[in-house]
Amino acid sequence: MASLATRGKWSSRLGFVLAAAGSAIGLGNIWRFPFTAGANGGGAFILLYLGFVALVGIPVLLAELSMGRNTERNAVGSFRALVPNSWWPMVGGLGVVTGVGILSFYSVIAGWTLYYAFEAASGRFVSGFGAEESGEVFAAMGSNGFLMVALTAIFLLLTGGVISRGVSGGIERAVKLLMPVFFAMLILLVIRSVTLPGAGEGLSFLFSFEPSKLSGAAVVSALGQALFSLSIGMGTMITYGSYLSKDENLPQAGVTVAFFDTGLALVAGLMIFPALFAMGGSPGGGPGLVFVVMPTIFGAMTAGGLVAFAFYALLAIAALTSTISLLEVPVSYLVDEKGWSRARATWLMVGGTFALAVPSALSNGAVPALSNLPGGGFLGLCNIIFGNYFLSVGAIFICLFVGWKWGVGKALEEMKRGSSGLPGGAVWGFMVRILCPLAVAITLIYAAITGNYL
Repeated sequence: MASLATRGKWSSRLGFVLAAAGSAIGLGNIWRFPFTAGANGGGAFILLYLGFVALVGIPVLLAELSMGRNTERNAVGSFRALVPNSWWPMVGGLGVVTGVGILSFYSVIAGWTLYYAFEAASGRFVSGFGAEESGEVFAAMGSNGFLMVALTAIFLLLTGGVISRGVSGGIERAVKLLMPVFFAMLILLVIRSVTLPGAGEGLSFLFSFEPSKLSGAAVVSALGQALFSLSIGMGTMITYGSYLSKDENLPQAGVTVAFFDTGLALVAGLMIFPALFAMGGSPGGGPGLVFVVMPTIFGAMTAGGLVAFAFYALLAIAALTSTISLLEVPVSYLVDEKGWSRARATWLMVGGTFALAVPSALSNGAVPALSNLPGGGFLGLCNIIFGNYFLSVGAIFICLFVGWKWGVGKALEEMKRGSSGLPGGAVWGFMVRILCPLAVAITLIYAAITGNYL
């Protein structure tokens, strides 16, 4: 078992906030959020999403951070330290499995961003680039099995290179470089988008409220987006919390992370929807919105090739900050609980995740048997299993553990270290014990019955 002195710490609060925000601010915000909002009525969906972030996301996020900092252990070790000789560490084990499962398909989509950034840099998305050609580019990419596997491998190698260097020397150093670049590029792209002729229609769609579009499917999607986006339910925030100083204001740090994540999701909408409407696109473009619809938008813009490169480079940075956090969960487990060196744990997990990722990489047209599975192919099936069900079940058990086993009082005591405590602690306790697990469980059951996955 690794000693507490050698496992690593954040060197500053800024490092933690940027790392945790980087974990949360990923493709979940820029790839998944816009098409999910577009498919569920824009502003009506956003209100639901904001509600779930406040009522479910933030309470669970604080619960995970409290567990991690109290024990200074990984997702499995935290449960083991708080309740020895019990079955609860299996919940942490579920988190480790969930993180690896999500990373296995997430790294495939992350590889797409590298391909599209290269295509943009080569001048592909220029004037006259239309919908038919865009569809052909995406189909050709997906059907090229070697290319898909190679892009996935490259992204996992980049991720492993960061993780192998440790907490402050690898993760923190990387996010301190990547996140400011991400913010700057995002703001420039938003300015370009909202100044396009006709962009006002996209802003109206994004912020208009139409009660008629609030459906059961929208509720399910909003909760799923909140969980997926905030990186909760899989042990990431337990692990990141374990590297926090005891002097850190934990409630303030947790809320700051949630604020950044939610704010960036909305800003991503400001980047995409005005451009989409200005160029006559459809907001309900589905998962292909970013990779099929947006290239045609860039092709209709002045200097569209440059904007396209900035957009896909932005996506790649967002993806990398998330894959870093996903890989850190199993690596931290192997370092803490098995006593492995960080390098050994990192590259073993990179290799294992790559093996799991290959079927997802080949399921976008390269291997028909993998492409025709339920849920939109092997990749889509992994998203449903790991990104929806496992994530939700993990969030439920974490709430039950903190609320009923470890105890709300002990969690609140942990939050008092380095701060005056959590305002409205009794309300937070009610949310963690009753509201959060009940809301997630009801939504999960509804999703399973209706097939409207989170």
